[in-house]
Amino acid sequence: MRISFREVLRKRRRYIGVMASIALGTAGFITIVTMGRDLKANFNNDLDLLGGATIIAAHFDPQMYDRQEWFRNKTVAAIETIPGVRDVTKSRLRSGATTTYQEKVFGFNLVGVDENYWSLFSFSPQHGRLFNASDIAEGRKVAVLGQDLAKTIFGSPEAAIGQILNMDNNLYQVVGIIGGVRAADKTLMAFLPITTAQSRIPNISEVSSLYIRCNTWDDVAPVAAALPEVIKANQTDKGLRVQVGWEPLKQVQRMFWWVSLFIYASIGATLVLGGFGIWNIMMAAVSARTREIGLKKAMGAEDSDILWQFLFEALTVTFTSAFLGVLMGRVGIEYMSRMLGSSPPEGLFMLCLAAGLAFAAVLGIGAGLYPSIRASRMQVVDAMRYE
Repeated sequence: MRISFREVLRKRRRYIGVMASIALGTAGFITIVTMGRDLKANFNNDLDLLGGATIIAAHFDPQMYDRQEWFRNKTVAAIETIPGVRDVTKSRLRSGATTTYQEKVFGFNLVGVDENYWSLFSFSPQHGRLFNASDIAEGRKVAVLGQDLAKTIFGSPEAAIGQILNMDNNLYQVVGIIGGVRAADKTLMAFLPITTAQSRIPNISEVSSLYIRCNTWDDVAPVAAALPEVIKANQTDKGLRVQVGWEPLKQVQRMFWWVSLFIYASIGATLVLGGFGIWNIMMAAVSARTREIGLKKAMGAEDSDILWQFLFEALTVTFTSAFLGVLMGRVGIEYMSRMLGSSPPEGLFMLCLAAGLAFAAVLGIGAGLYPSIRASRMQVVDAMRYE
């Protein structure tokens, strides 16, 4: 092993390209596998801006002779515990709400929402801020308006911030204007904290609709299948309807599958090319050191000594490359963790580390075995005469 390591160190320039190829492939493999779920979750969030592929809607349809059913608090709490559920949001609707401003009356739909409503639909403040958990917990009299509603009442969205609106004899301060890709169909609506709306807005509806956001699209099918059973276990399910956008979900999964295939194929090709590179270099080394092999055999070296020397050279290259790849992969994981705002799964990283070292052993033996056997089987006379 000492001789093999010294040979690799002396001829390190010959191995730089191959080692870089294997190290990059190993680093890419470890980074992608370790951070795969966080990457998918982040990718899901971005795609939700376009199609809401991971959002499930649950409604109670109006019944002809029975009262309108609604979701109880214990049902919502039970849904939040379903594996794969990330956020659940509930809302109350008051159609035809009115407000008076400068002796003019304006009509609109008013919605009471909780703090998950913004993140679930990827809303962001266009101006000001969106109300938070503290506003909801304390039942503060604050309001968020759609862009067109603010413009109709106050002349412009910017002018609405800080204004006081009178709705049903209660005064509310406008703290923000809703923005985001999905805000286009909410431009004529007003939003209140759900606790405020429940206590101060007369004739507001019960919570007859829920929206559930899953961690990733792989969680959508099991969550959608579990929803009816969970709801039925906590209350009546008469009129329950669960809606999932299966077709957009399939398109998103298909697109990500092709992207994943391309990435893993690239990593695999890099590692295979690295293996062929080692094989070529070792074959060239055997040819270049034929007289050296013959001289060692003439001095008493056994075939097994020659075989192990060349095999350890190949293993030294692959293990050194794998260690470099692990270090690069760790740096990549830390960078992506900070970028995604998540903690790297240490258990999965250690598993990938073990897999990378095992692959290095397989690659080193696979690529170095034939050149080593060829070197060990050389005849002393032929090797000494080799030019």
